Amino acid sequence: MVTCLNDALFPDAAKAVVRLLHRLGVDVEFPEGQTCCGQPMVNTGYVEEAVPVVRNFVDAFAGYDAVVTPSGSCAGCVRHQHAIVGRRSGDVALQERIAETSPRVYELSEFLVDVLGVEDVGASFPHTVTYHPTCHSLRLLGVGDRPTRLLSQVRGLRLRELPQASECCGFGGTFAVKNADTSVAMGSDKARHVRESGAEVLVAGDSSCLMHIGGLLGRQRSGVRVMHLAEVLAST
Repeated sequence: MVTCLNDALFPDAAKAVVRLLHRLGVDVEFPEGQTCCGQPMVNTGYVEEAVPVVRNFVDAFAGYDAVVTPSGSCAGCVRHQHAIVGRRSGDVALQERIAETSPRVYELSEFLVDVLGVEDVGASFPHTVTYHPTCHSLRLLGVGDRPTRLLSQVRGLRLRELPQASECCGFGGTFAVKNADTSVAMGSDKARHVRESGAEVLVAGDSSCLMHIGGLLGRQRSGVRVMHLAEVLAST
């Protein structure tokens, strides 16, 4: 499950997932019928408008052992919000298909650690890194320390603690558009903490948050670059 943002703006993160999974012996398929998971509609209150999108999702991903996505945000939507959409639709058949599909959707670090039982993925990345736990992965999915356990096994990687790591970066999808000043203030705090960590690279599991924080770090000429967790784990 590539996600809209990766498909449109950050394809390298999605390609890294495929390279990584292939390296670990996973048979990967990309259903071309996939589109949006429906999160933008649900989060802004357009639940009924999300029904056809969710219906398409269960059609596209039916029958797979697992659906892996490089996004805690989108995985959280499927696992927790699709059932809400199904109930609103009144379509019992759709509700049953959601109940079959949603539990098989995994954020990347969940799939690697919980399903494959792997923490050392054979990666090498000789850089100083700090990790930002994105809100949905941290609070909605509860991925905990899975990403940092994976990073700690990457050869050459030096992991630095991120001050105030659990604080939101301020992106929040449409929140950043509707509350731009607040979003920038929150993002500026996060960018400051990233610089304080002394890291060369900021890593996270959601391209949306990296886009927000990375934009601020770039404007500040911080010299810190951002990379998706999948890109680091796919490095050799």
